[in-house]
Amino acid sequence: MAVTFEGGNPVGSITLDKPPANSYDFEFMEEMGAAVDAAAADDAVKVVIVRSASKKFFCAGADIKAFLANDTAGNMKMISRGHEALAAIARVPKVFIAQIEGHALGGGLEITLACDLRFGARGRYKLGVPEVTLGLLPGNGGTQRLPRIIGVPKALDLMVTGRAISPGEAHNLGILNRLFAPADLAEKTLEYATGLANGATAAIGEIKLTTYAGSEMPIADALARERAGIERLFGTADAKEGLSAFAEKRKAEFSGA
Repeated sequence: MAVTFEGGNPVGSITLDKPPANSYDFEFMEEMGAAVDAAAADDAVKVVIVRSASKKFFCAGADIKAFLANDTAGNMKMISRGHEALAAIARVPKVFIAQIEGHALGGGLEITLACDLRFGARGRYKLGVPEVTLGLLPGNGGTQRLPRIIGVPKALDLMVTGRAISPGEAHNLGILNRLFAPADLAEKTLEYATGLANGATAAIGEIKLTTYAGSEMPIADALARERAGIERLFGTADAKEGLSAFAEKRKAEFSGA
């Protein structure tokens, strides 16, 4: 399989493994959707790391030969399946972290943009959305997620020029949340993910869902969504534990309930 999910532990993983460059087609996105669904359904998993089996490529984007072989309807079927698979991530109350140490281009970068956080390794690989050089637009969420992450002017500059950028520039722009030495990336990403998984995961999940939902609403509706979220959390065991631990000046022991 090109995309696999491994769970059963607080930190699960989705691994892209379609040599040589993890270029995706319809079947790849089918497997991506299934992996996201499996991560959502695994109660043991609290945080998900999305990574590549290749150190050279996170994902080089769509399989151009597949685009050429398909008619427009066939290509749109692949695009629509990709939209469905990646949009599902935002509906899962678990943090998804993209771990990037190789080229993430076109739809490959768009996969990382659909994740909640992006951690990268320093290196000579490139990130970008070069679809304009093919006479296309970033069609797997790039025109919508990238501006929401780094702002419209910066996103437009990348999209209309199609230029590829270094991990350092991606970090400076805000595409990458963290940047580590290559030898430290996996360890630091797992360390961060484990910290979240051992934390107040009900609150973390509610923060994620409330933030995404509110970003699509007028402010009054978004604040109402926020009130509903904190009302739910007041009834959780973790909130009771967190408040009690603060009052008793001790470290909270969260259960995720």
